[in-house]
Amino acid sequence: MPDARKQKQVPPIQQPSGLWKKAALVGVVLLVAGGLYYYDYHNRAHKYDAFARCLASRGAKMYGAYWCPHCAEQKELFADSFALAPYVECGVPGNVHAESQECKDAGIKHFPTWQFPPTGERVEAVLPMIELSNRTSCPLP
Repeated sequence: MPDARKQKQVPPIQQPSGLWKKAALVGVVLLVAGGLYYYDYHNRAHKYDAFARCLASRGAKMYGAYWCPHCAEQKELFADSFALAPYVECGVPGNVHAESQECKDAGIKHFPTWQFPPTGERVEAVLPMIELSNRTSCPLP
């Protein structure tokens, strides 16, 4: 008669199946892909930082208004670097018909308006980055 006090047999420890190895590999691949995406996004988002700073240092100015779709189009060309661009806001918050005193004094009539030194030449248009570069001698990235 078997001894009732005998311990139950414990099954042997099994090695992880191939499924765990595949899941770990997929996790590593996703982590690497995410890192590359972040690196690429960061480089693109700040691609024009030096260019925007150069425009400001050369005295170029963009006059625009928050409600202006063409101004938004110009801003999109700079992406996140627009915060560094030489921009003068002409719109008065809450009143799309009002214009800031600075823009009135400068005689701004249309948006966007770019002004370039030393002559003070003005261009009332969305300008491609290459044209901004040519007018200011600021190098594009």
